[in-house]
Amino acid sequence: MNYTRGQALPALLAQRIAIIDGAMGTMIQRYKLGEADFRGTRFADHAKDLKGNNDLLVMTRPDVVREIHEGYLAAGADIVETNTFGATSIAQEDYGLGHVAREMNVAAAKVAREAADKFSSADKPRFVAGALGPTPRTASISPDVNDPGARNVSFDQLRDAYREQAEGLLEGGCDLFLVETIFDTLNAKAAIFALDELMDATGERLPVIVSGTVTDASGRILSGQTVAAFWHSVRHARPLAVGLNCALGAALMRPYIEELSRVAADTFISCYPNAGLPNPMSETGFDETPPVTGALMEEFAKSGFLNIAGGCCGTTPEHIAEIAKRVGAYKPRARDDRFFSRLIAA
Repeated sequence: MNYTRGQALPALLAQRIAIIDGAMGTMIQRYKLGEADFRGTRFADHAKDLKGNNDLLVMTRPDVVREIHEGYLAAGADIVETNTFGATSIAQEDYGLGHVAREMNVAAAKVAREAADKFSSADKPRFVAGALGPTPRTASISPDVNDPGARNVSFDQLRDAYREQAEGLLEGGCDLFLVETIFDTLNAKAAIFALDELMDATGERLPVIVSGTVTDASGRILSGQTVAAFWHSVRHARPLAVGLNCALGAALMRPYIEELSRVAADTFISCYPNAGLPNPMSETGFDETPPVTGALMEEFAKSGFLNIAGGCCGTTPEHIAEIAKRVGAYKPRARDDRFFSRLIAA
Protein backbone atom coordinates (compact mmCIF):
# COMPACT_ATOMS: atom_id res chain seq x y z
CA MET A 1 0.00 0.00 0.00
CA ASN A 2 1.72 3.13 -1.19
CA TYR A 3 0.54 6.09 0.91
CA THR A 4 0.43 9.51 -0.74
CA ARG A 5 -1.53 11.89 1.46
CA GLY A 6 -0.90 11.14 5.10
CA GLN A 7 2.37 9.43 4.19
CA ALA A 8 4.10 10.79 7.31
CA LEU A 9 1.51 9.33 9.67
CA PRO A 10 2.78 5.71 9.93
CA ALA A 11 6.25 6.92 10.89
CA LEU A 12 4.77 9.34 13.43
CA LEU A 13 2.75 6.58 15.11
CA ALA A 14 5.87 4.49 15.49
CA GLN A 15 7.74 7.38 17.12
CA ARG A 16 5.22 8.76 19.59
CA ILE A 17 1.59 8.62 20.66
CA ALA A 18 -0.36 10.83 18.27
CA ILE A 19 -3.28 12.95 19.47
CA ILE A 20 -6.64 12.94 17.75
CA ASP A 21 -9.21 15.62 18.53
CA GLY A 22 -12.24 15.49 20.82
CA ALA A 23 -15.99 15.82 20.48
CA MET A 24 -17.64 17.85 17.76
CA GLY A 25 -21.35 17.45 18.55
CA THR A 26 -21.18 18.36 22.23
CA MET A 27 -18.91 21.30 21.38
CA ILE A 28 -21.46 22.56 18.84
CA GLN A 29 -24.12 22.42 21.56
CA ARG A 30 -22.16 25.05 23.49
CA TYR A 31 -22.90 27.60 20.76
CA LYS A 32 -26.66 27.29 21.36
CA LEU A 33 -27.40 27.64 17.66
CA GLY A 34 -30.94 28.14 16.43
CA GLU A 35 -32.86 26.97 13.39
CA ALA A 36 -31.68 29.97 11.37
CA ASP A 37 -28.03 29.00 11.94
CA PHE A 38 -28.60 25.58 10.47
CA ARG A 39 -30.64 26.89 7.54
CA GLY A 40 -28.45 29.79 6.51
CA THR A 41 -29.49 31.55 3.31
CA ARG A 42 -29.43 28.57 1.00
CA PHE A 43 -31.83 26.41 3.03
CA ALA A 44 -34.00 29.19 4.44
CA ASP A 45 -37.11 27.79 2.78
CA HIS A 46 -36.35 24.10 3.25
CA ALA A 47 -39.49 22.10 4.06
CA LYS A 48 -38.07 20.22 7.07
CA ASP A 49 -36.61 21.42 10.36
CA LEU A 50 -32.82 21.42 10.20
CA LYS A 51 -31.80 22.26 13.75
CA GLY A 52 -29.60 19.45 15.04
CA ASN A 53 -28.19 18.57 11.62
CA ASN A 54 -24.64 19.33 12.75
CA ASP A 55 -23.06 18.15 9.51
CA LEU A 56 -24.89 20.90 7.61
CA LEU A 57 -23.04 23.58 9.57
CA VAL A 58 -19.98 23.20 7.33
CA MET A 59 -22.13 24.88 4.68
CA THR A 60 -24.19 27.32 6.77
CA ARG A 61 -21.91 28.15 9.74
CA PRO A 62 -18.41 27.03 8.73
CA ASP A 63 -16.99 29.60 11.16
CA VAL A 64 -18.30 27.53 14.09
CA VAL A 65 -16.82 24.28 12.79
CA ARG A 66 -13.51 25.97 11.95
CA GLU A 67 -13.29 27.46 15.44
CA ILE A 68 -13.79 24.03 17.01
CA HIS A 69 -11.12 22.47 14.78
CA GLU A 70 -8.69 25.24 15.65
CA GLY A 71 -9.39 24.85 19.36
CA TYR A 72 -8.34 21.21 19.19
CA LEU A 73 -5.28 21.96 17.07
CA ALA A 74 -4.20 24.65 19.53
CA ALA A 75 -4.62 22.09 22.31
CA GLY A 76 -2.11 19.80 20.61
CA ALA A 77 -4.15 17.57 18.29
CA ASP A 78 -2.17 15.98 15.47
CA ILE A 79 -5.34 14.75 13.73
CA VAL A 80 -8.68 16.52 13.33
CA GLU A 81 -11.79 14.72 12.14
CA THR A 82 -14.07 16.23 9.54
CA ASN A 83 -17.53 17.22 10.74
CA THR A 84 -19.14 14.45 8.67
CA PHE A 85 -20.33 11.86 11.19
CA GLY A 86 -23.80 11.88 9.64
CA ALA A 87 -22.95 13.22 6.19
CA THR A 88 -24.01 10.21 4.11
CA SER A 89 -27.00 10.46 1.80
CA ILE A 90 -28.69 7.80 3.95
CA ALA A 91 -28.39 9.86 7.13
CA GLN A 92 -29.18 13.14 5.42
CA GLU A 93 -32.43 11.78 3.97
CA ASP A 94 -33.89 12.23 7.46
CA TYR A 95 -33.59 15.97 6.79
CA GLY A 96 -34.49 15.80 3.09
CA LEU A 97 -30.90 16.67 2.17
CA GLY A 98 -29.57 13.44 0.72
CA HIS A 99 -28.90 15.21 -2.57
CA VAL A 100 -26.29 17.54 -1.01
CA ALA A 101 -24.34 14.87 0.90
CA ARG A 102 -21.36 14.85 -1.47
CA GLU A 103 -21.12 18.64 -1.44
CA MET A 104 -21.33 18.59 2.36
CA ASN A 105 -18.33 16.28 2.58
CA VAL A 106 -16.25 18.39 0.22
CA ALA A 107 -17.02 21.48 2.31
CA ALA A 108 -16.25 19.71 5.60
CA ALA A 109 -12.89 18.45 4.40
CA LYS A 110 -11.97 21.90 3.11
CA VAL A 111 -12.79 23.55 6.45
CA ALA A 112 -10.73 20.97 8.35
CA ARG A 113 -7.91 21.20 5.79
CA GLU A 114 -7.67 24.98 6.18
CA ALA A 115 -7.49 24.66 9.96
CA ALA A 116 -4.89 21.87 9.84
CA ASP A 117 -2.72 23.75 7.36
CA LYS A 118 -2.87 26.86 9.54
CA PHE A 119 -1.38 24.93 12.47
CA SER A 120 1.00 22.65 10.56
CA SER A 121 4.75 23.12 10.68
CA ALA A 122 7.72 21.20 9.31
CA ASP A 123 8.32 19.48 12.64
CA LYS A 124 4.64 19.01 13.54
CA PRO A 125 2.43 18.24 10.55
CA ARG A 126 -1.30 18.09 11.18
CA PHE A 127 -3.60 15.60 9.50
CA VAL A 128 -7.26 15.61 8.42
CA ALA A 129 -9.22 12.41 8.99
CA GLY A 130 -12.25 12.05 6.77
CA ALA A 131 -14.86 10.71 9.20
CA LEU A 132 -17.36 8.09 8.04
CA GLY A 133 -19.98 7.45 10.72
CA PRO A 134 -22.22 4.41 11.20
CA THR A 135 -25.45 5.80 9.57
CA PRO A 136 -28.84 5.55 11.36
CA ARG A 137 -29.61 2.31 9.49
CA THR A 138 -27.99 -1.02 10.15
CA ALA A 139 -27.49 -3.97 7.83
CA SER A 140 -27.37 -6.62 10.58
CA ILE A 141 -30.17 -5.68 12.95
CA SER A 142 -33.90 -5.53 12.28
CA PRO A 143 -35.69 -2.22 12.88
CA ASP A 144 -38.83 -4.22 13.70
CA VAL A 145 -38.86 -6.24 16.93
CA ASN A 146 -41.66 -8.37 15.48
CA ASP A 147 -39.70 -9.29 12.35
CA PRO A 148 -36.07 -10.26 13.01
CA GLY A 149 -35.41 -10.68 9.30
CA ALA A 150 -36.52 -7.18 8.33
CA ARG A 151 -33.95 -4.67 7.08
CA ASN A 152 -34.28 -1.01 6.10
CA VAL A 153 -31.02 -0.80 4.17
CA SER A 154 -28.96 -3.08 1.95
CA PHE A 155 -25.21 -3.60 1.72
CA ASP A 156 -25.17 -2.06 -1.74
CA GLN A 157 -27.05 1.03 -0.56
CA LEU A 158 -24.55 1.49 2.25
CA ARG A 159 -21.60 0.97 -0.08
CA ASP A 160 -22.93 3.54 -2.54
CA ALA A 161 -23.55 6.10 0.21
CA TYR A 162 -20.10 5.60 1.69
CA ARG A 163 -18.48 5.78 -1.75
CA GLU A 164 -20.16 9.13 -2.39
CA GLN A 165 -19.07 10.39 1.02
CA ALA A 166 -15.48 9.25 0.54
CA GLU A 167 -15.30 10.89 -2.88
CA GLY A 168 -16.30 14.19 -1.33
CA LEU A 169 -13.81 13.87 1.52
CA LEU A 170 -11.02 13.01 -0.90
CA GLU A 171 -11.85 15.98 -3.11
CA GLY A 172 -11.91 18.28 -0.09
CA GLY A 173 -8.39 17.29 0.93
CA CYS A 174 -8.46 14.68 3.70
CA ASP A 175 -5.24 12.79 4.51
CA LEU A 176 -6.80 9.58 5.77
CA PHE A 177 -10.17 7.92 6.25
CA LEU A 178 -11.66 7.12 9.65
CA VAL A 179 -14.49 4.57 9.74
CA GLU A 180 -15.70 5.25 13.26
CA THR A 181 -18.23 4.47 15.99
CA ILE A 182 -18.93 1.09 14.43
CA PHE A 183 -21.82 -0.72 16.10
CA ASP A 184 -22.55 -2.98 13.12
CA THR A 185 -19.58 -4.67 11.47
CA LEU A 186 -21.52 -5.23 8.24
CA ASN A 187 -21.98 -1.47 7.90
CA ALA A 188 -18.24 -1.08 8.45
CA LYS A 189 -17.53 -3.68 5.78
CA ALA A 190 -19.65 -1.67 3.34
CA ALA A 191 -17.57 1.42 4.14
CA ILE A 192 -14.31 -0.49 3.77
CA PHE A 193 -15.47 -1.96 0.45
CA ALA A 194 -16.38 1.51 -0.80
CA LEU A 195 -12.99 2.89 0.22
CA ASP A 196 -11.19 0.06 -1.56
CA GLU A 197 -13.23 0.67 -4.70
CA LEU A 198 -12.50 4.39 -4.60
CA MET A 199 -8.78 3.99 -4.03
CA ASP A 200 -8.52 1.37 -6.76
CA ALA A 201 -10.30 3.75 -9.14
CA THR A 202 -8.18 6.79 -8.28
CA GLY A 203 -4.87 5.03 -7.73
CA GLU A 204 -4.42 7.06 -4.55
CA ARG A 205 -4.02 5.07 -1.36
CA LEU A 206 -4.85 6.82 1.90
CA PRO A 207 -4.39 5.31 5.36
CA VAL A 208 -7.56 3.92 6.92
CA ILE A 209 -8.38 3.77 10.63
CA VAL A 210 -11.25 1.58 11.83
CA SER A 211 -12.84 2.29 15.23
CA GLY A 212 -15.54 0.19 16.87
CA THR A 213 -17.89 0.93 19.75
CA VAL A 214 -18.41 -1.39 22.72
CA THR A 215 -21.89 -0.48 23.84
CA ASP A 216 -21.97 -1.85 27.39
CA ALA A 217 -20.29 -4.07 29.98
CA SER A 218 -20.91 -7.15 27.83
CA GLY A 219 -17.77 -6.20 25.92
CA ARG A 220 -19.53 -6.51 22.57
CA ILE A 221 -20.50 -4.12 19.82
CA LEU A 222 -24.24 -3.81 19.20
CA SER A 223 -24.32 -6.41 16.43
CA GLY A 224 -22.94 -8.96 18.89
CA GLN A 225 -19.21 -9.29 18.26
CA THR A 226 -16.54 -9.33 20.91
CA VAL A 227 -13.58 -7.01 20.47
CA ALA A 228 -11.42 -9.86 19.16
CA ALA A 229 -14.10 -11.00 16.70
CA PHE A 230 -14.56 -7.43 15.51
CA TRP A 231 -10.83 -7.13 14.78
CA HIS A 232 -10.72 -10.39 12.84
CA SER A 233 -13.76 -9.24 10.83
CA VAL A 234 -12.05 -6.05 9.63
CA ARG A 235 -8.43 -7.18 9.58
CA HIS A 236 -8.60 -7.90 5.84
CA ALA A 237 -8.79 -4.13 5.26
CA ARG A 238 -5.19 -3.83 6.54
CA PRO A 239 -5.98 -0.64 8.47
CA LEU A 240 -3.25 1.68 9.63
CA ALA A 241 -4.90 1.51 13.06
CA VAL A 242 -7.83 -0.15 14.75
CA GLY A 243 -9.44 1.15 17.90
CA LEU A 244 -12.40 1.91 20.10
CA ASN A 245 -14.36 5.10 20.63
CA CYS A 246 -17.58 6.48 22.12
CA ALA A 247 -20.25 4.84 24.34
CA LEU A 248 -17.96 4.33 27.35
CA GLY A 249 -15.63 6.48 29.39
CA ALA A 250 -11.99 5.51 29.68
CA ALA A 251 -12.44 3.69 32.99
CA LEU A 252 -15.03 1.28 31.57
CA MET A 253 -13.21 0.99 28.24
CA ARG A 254 -9.95 -0.21 29.76
CA PRO A 255 -10.42 -4.02 29.55
CA TYR A 256 -11.56 -3.76 25.94
CA ILE A 257 -8.73 -1.55 24.71
CA GLU A 258 -6.32 -3.87 26.54
CA GLU A 259 -7.79 -6.87 24.72
CA LEU A 260 -7.66 -5.12 21.37
CA SER A 261 -4.05 -4.10 21.97
CA ARG A 262 -3.24 -7.75 22.59
CA VAL A 263 -5.08 -9.36 19.68
CA ALA A 264 -4.33 -6.74 17.02
CA ALA A 265 -0.57 -7.14 17.28
CA ASP A 266 0.00 -6.27 13.64
CA THR A 267 -1.44 -2.77 13.54
CA PHE A 268 -1.53 0.46 15.54
CA ILE A 269 -4.15 1.06 18.24
CA SER A 270 -6.36 4.12 18.68
CA CYS A 271 -8.57 5.03 21.62
CA TYR A 272 -10.85 8.02 22.07
CA PRO A 273 -13.45 7.43 24.80
CA ASN A 274 -16.24 9.65 26.04
CA ALA A 275 -15.67 11.95 29.01
CA GLY A 276 -17.23 9.37 31.30
CA LEU A 277 -20.98 8.94 31.63
CA PRO A 278 -23.59 11.60 30.79
CA ASN A 279 -24.20 14.06 33.64
CA PRO A 280 -26.60 16.94 32.94
CA MET A 281 -25.32 18.80 36.01
CA SER A 282 -21.78 19.19 34.65
CA GLU A 283 -20.61 21.92 32.26
CA THR A 284 -19.93 19.50 29.42
CA GLY A 285 -22.84 17.19 30.17
CA PHE A 286 -20.46 14.37 31.13
CA ASP A 287 -18.82 13.18 34.35
CA GLU A 288 -15.11 13.41 33.70
CA THR A 289 -13.13 16.62 34.00
CA PRO A 290 -9.98 17.02 31.85
CA PRO A 291 -7.62 15.90 34.66
CA VAL A 292 -9.66 12.73 35.23
CA THR A 293 -9.73 11.77 31.54
CA GLY A 294 -6.08 12.70 31.20
CA ALA A 295 -5.05 10.50 34.12
CA LEU A 296 -6.98 7.53 32.77
CA MET A 297 -5.46 7.89 29.30
CA GLU A 298 -2.02 8.24 30.89
CA GLU A 299 -2.53 4.86 32.52
CA PHE A 300 -3.38 3.37 29.10
CA ALA A 301 -0.19 4.87 27.66
CA LYS A 302 1.89 3.65 30.60
CA SER A 303 0.48 0.15 30.07
CA GLY A 304 1.56 0.22 26.43
CA PHE A 305 -1.88 0.16 24.82
CA LEU A 306 -1.80 3.30 22.66
CA ASN A 307 -0.60 4.77 19.39
CA ILE A 308 -3.42 7.31 19.00
CA ALA A 309 -5.24 8.96 21.92
CA GLY A 310 -8.07 11.47 22.06
CA GLY A 311 -11.66 11.95 23.11
CA CYS A 312 -15.23 11.47 21.97
CA CYS A 313 -18.55 12.76 23.37
CA GLY A 314 -18.22 15.34 26.11
CA THR A 315 -14.52 15.99 25.62
CA THR A 316 -13.24 19.50 24.96
CA PRO A 317 -9.97 21.16 23.93
CA GLU A 318 -9.10 21.19 27.63
CA HIS A 319 -9.48 17.40 27.73
CA ILE A 320 -7.30 17.02 24.64
CA ALA A 321 -4.61 19.31 26.07
CA GLU A 322 -4.55 17.25 29.25
CA ILE A 323 -4.35 13.97 27.33
CA ALA A 324 -1.54 15.31 25.13
CA LYS A 325 0.43 16.46 28.16
CA ARG A 326 0.05 13.20 30.05
CA VAL A 327 0.61 10.61 27.30
CA GLY A 328 3.56 12.49 25.81
CA ALA A 329 5.93 11.03 28.40
CA TYR A 330 5.36 7.46 27.21
CA LYS A 331 6.53 5.45 24.24
CA PRO A 332 3.91 4.35 21.72
CA ARG A 333 2.72 0.76 21.69
CA ALA A 334 4.96 -1.49 19.62
CA ARG A 335 3.37 -3.48 16.82
CA ASP A 336 4.55 -6.36 14.64
CA ASP A 337 6.94 -4.71 12.19
CA ARG A 338 7.22 -7.83 10.07
CA PHE A 339 3.55 -7.68 9.14
CA PHE A 340 3.52 -3.91 8.81
CA SER A 341 6.47 -3.86 6.42
CA ARG A 342 4.57 -6.24 4.19
CA LEU A 343 1.49 -4.00 4.41
CA ILE A 344 3.43 -0.89 3.34
CA ALA A 345 5.09 -2.71 0.45
CA ALA A 346 1.87 -4.29 -0.82
